Amino acid sequence: MKKLPELLAPAGTLDAFKTAILYGADAIYAGLPGFSMRARAKITTEEVKQGIELAHAAGKKVYLAFNLFAHERDFLNMPRVSDTINYLKPDALIVADPGVMMWVQKHHPDMPIHVSTQANICSAESVKFWQKAGAKLCVLAREVAHDEFKVIREKCPDIGLEIFIHGAMCMSYSGRCLLSNFITGRPANRGACAQLCRWKYDVILRECESGIEMPIEEDERGAYIMNSKDLCLMPRLKEVIESKPDSLKIEGRNRSEYYVGSVVHAYRSALDAYARNPDNFDPMLFMDELNRLETRGYTTAFFDGNLGPDAHNYETTRSTSEFHAAGVITAVDDEKITLELRNEIKQGDEITFVLPMVDASVSVVLPQIINAKNAEQLPKMSAGQHNSLIIPRTWITKEQDKFVPYVLAYKHK
Repeated sequence: MKKLPELLAPAGTLDAFKTAILYGADAIYAGLPGFSMRARAKITTEEVKQGIELAHAAGKKVYLAFNLFAHERDFLNMPRVSDTINYLKPDALIVADPGVMMWVQKHHPDMPIHVSTQANICSAESVKFWQKAGAKLCVLAREVAHDEFKVIREKCPDIGLEIFIHGAMCMSYSGRCLLSNFITGRPANRGACAQLCRWKYDVILRECESGIEMPIEEDERGAYIMNSKDLCLMPRLKEVIESKPDSLKIEGRNRSEYYVGSVVHAYRSALDAYARNPDNFDPMLFMDELNRLETRGYTTAFFDGNLGPDAHNYETTRSTSEFHAAGVITAVDDEKITLELRNEIKQGDEITFVLPMVDASVSVVLPQIINAKNAEQLPKMSAGQHNSLIIPRTWITKEQDKFVPYVLAYKHK
């Protein structure tokens, strides 16, 4: 089998850690709480510690995002950060700020450093700068085209290169957005982005001398003027692999475990299929799973250079998918499976399980809704408050050994 790049998954919760491990990620990235681009991620230091231990036990690596742009006040908190790093024992730190990088080198000289996409690395010369400064890997900006990447790879053969392959796109340059901070006071670089690029806008022309404001006529298509579709490089995955990146990154530390597991499963299956038979690899076979996710539509973004007309969705920010998460398995025994709900389930619904490390899925039509709390039979059950239902093993006809905790299920909306 051909050597594959690392598949790097996000984890904003402990459940996402466990799901990424189950579905085949090679490595996971999480945030140092309060000190990364996803400062609002719902994960505590103790949960990050548990996630790292689980990942290491499974032979996976964990990288901690420490990619804030630090002010003087931030350096006053660095002794506490240093204690946290020593406690967590990650495999690398992801940084963007040269001052933070110097601090890491001084206080944690043996810690590998990855340079964040926030550093906006778009050229071989920038890669060489960071390599000379001590970086082991550079995460290239999303704005780097594929042909540019191949040139960078050729000129920089002895440093790790990482690229984003899936997830949300930012209207500003690789996340360097001031719009949220300006309008709402929530800084994007501190993980508090209000995602104003997803809002619906009315465009107004102000006549300076008179002060008169006049609305510019526009049709419905022009309302979401900054709403980017989501990045998806699955259709170009063969080209991506053969250009020899070291790591393929999935965006989404604020996403659900259903999103993380489904995306990891799709790309894991595709990467392994390529390794088995690269000459006959067809990435489109794996798009169905990605199309089931809540998405604004997909784009290959800057892969071929400048953005094409398909890069934005001007009509709506709502998902284009006909499916949504049904639930996640929380417990199993010889007789039954317990599924914690993520959306309402009704009697007669068909749910489909995404099985880890295999391409097959298993669907089950629910003839009854059995409440896991009291075995009461119901016509339907809503999500929330850990509401769960029971699925007897007799309803499942195959792949019984694949039904384990954190296996995901989806259904039609």
